[in-house]
Amino acid sequence: MLWATAGVVTLGFLITLEIAARRFTGQPGPLTAQAREVIFAPKPGPLYGGLALMMVALTWRERFIAAGAAIGIDIVFVLARWAADAETPDGHFFGNGALWVMLGCAVIAVTRRTGRERVLLLQAVGLGLLLVAGRKTGDTWLLITAKTRPEVLDPYLATADHALGNPSWLAGRILKAAGPIPTHLLDLVYAQLAVAAIVVALYQLRNVAAERRFPSHHLVRTFLVIGLLGPAIYMTFPVVGPIFAYGPGTSGTGGVEWAAANLWPHTPVPITTPHPVPYDGITPRNCMPSLHTAWATAIFIHSRKGPRLLRFAGAFWLIATLGATLGFGYHYGVDLVAGVVFALTIEAALRSQDRGWDRAGIQQVAHGTVVFAALLVSYRYLPMEMAEHPWVFGPLVILAMASVIYGYVRTTKLWERAPKAAPVPQPEPQPELV
Repeated sequence: MLWATAGVVTLGFLITLEIAARRFTGQPGPLTAQAREVIFAPKPGPLYGGLALMMVALTWRERFIAAGAAIGIDIVFVLARWAADAETPDGHFFGNGALWVMLGCAVIAVTRRTGRERVLLLQAVGLGLLLVAGRKTGDTWLLITAKTRPEVLDPYLATADHALGNPSWLAGRILKAAGPIPTHLLDLVYAQLAVAAIVVALYQLRNVAAERRFPSHHLVRTFLVIGLLGPAIYMTFPVVGPIFAYGPGTSGTGGVEWAAANLWPHTPVPITTPHPVPYDGITPRNCMPSLHTAWATAIFIHSRKGPRLLRFAGAFWLIATLGATLGFGYHYGVDLVAGVVFALTIEAALRSQDRGWDRAGIQQVAHGTVVFAALLVSYRYLPMEMAEHPWVFGPLVILAMASVIYGYVRTTKLWERAPKAAPVPQPEPQPELV
């Protein structure tokens, strides 16, 4: 019943987003975009990542069959497009096969499986398709933010960022001085965040086929909720980032005509009273909070229970992602602080929902929510005070984030010492006395 309810809610959300996309952008939404990829060349995305997640519920023999079928279908599609001289988006050829196999497994689950086996396979297919749909949903959300928010609030964040010492400007200069190798490494880490997430998720789901059940909480849940809630904040706090608002844009020249000033990364923004500024209708308003930081934080958290190599990779991905978001000028320092608080609050809420809400969980979620809201209000209404008194507001911002981190660590350790409460046994019915 829970999975059926979640499926109905998800479908309703996707239909609503499809309607909103057509109304506000004139473009098809996530459902249409995904349906097209059954036949047409897919855009780059996690189609094979979704297939890998689905296969955690299969036996090794079934996995080899599924992978071989996906590759074979893709070869047929590629040859057909080559023969027809059809164009492909960004030169991307593969992915149709993975989608066909996931849909085929859904049909097999309904027609050939029964009972617990049917539910398990449908859960696996749903997990894989949700990962794929999450990418399409995110693309649609970003387009909606660009079309419906003509003005951005970058001057507010750029001013507030003085309290933290303008870390994006500093990281940008350091990265430029470091040369091409660190730049290419950070670019790879930033672009392949989904790959790191899939690796950690596959480790967490490695025993699904043997135990015939999914764990109650895993990384994919946190990833999807972050991606679902984050764009709602974009709509209320539209920001494009330093390289666009105060630099040349990612193309080197394309952002100058819309930039408030060409200052990043060498000259910090002057401390003046901020105000909203207009920006183009193409660039996503996707900075507040930094969802890359939130997702990297979630990867770090979920990798802590893995082997040493996985723990090291999780820590490296978090540090490298923070460096990339700042060094490439995609985010302000205050975005990253908000992203960490955002991720920890969602993670605490999901874990509380899994194990049963208790006092510690409620307090941690409430604390994280209040801190996150206070940060956004401060960035919006107190940026001048933050810039003029950095030695006061800078430590306060860091302490606010640290309090959420400390509270999360303390709460999770408390949960580990106190296992889930067993359900209260119901008294057996007593026979009636005659």
